Amino acid sequence: QLQLVESGGGSVQAGGSLRLSCAASGYTYCSHDMSWYRQAPGKEREFVSDIDSDGSTNYADSVKGRFTISQDNAKNTLYLQMNSLKPEDTAMYYCRSQYGGRWLSPPCPSGLYNYWGQGTQVTVSS
Repeated sequence: QLQLVESGGGSVQAGGSLRLSCAASGYTYCSHDMSWYRQAPGKEREFVSDIDSDGSTNYADSVKGRFTISQDNAKNTLYLQMNSLKPEDTAMYYCRSQYGGRWLSPPCPSGLYNYWGQGTQVTVSS
């Protein structure tokens, strides 16, 4: 099992910055390929950024150049540094971890699962 807890959200003015954190606990050695998603009111959850096991990163076009994803494996923590925030960045932000896989040993499951945190709210005012 895996638990993910996000923090760092808040209210900022446009142009401001926030750093989100996602702390993982439990069988963290079964988790990999971490990512951030967000969901604005009335909209579907959308991909923001991800980082895989070798450190390769991807970003949604809407955040490229403004957001930076990183992870501290020693602390089992995922980060999202958000700069130059815009009102359209307002959303609930969730971290997600893939969990398990055939290349992993027990007690990691051989199947792939997704674990989600409870979310942290980011509000950007104009």
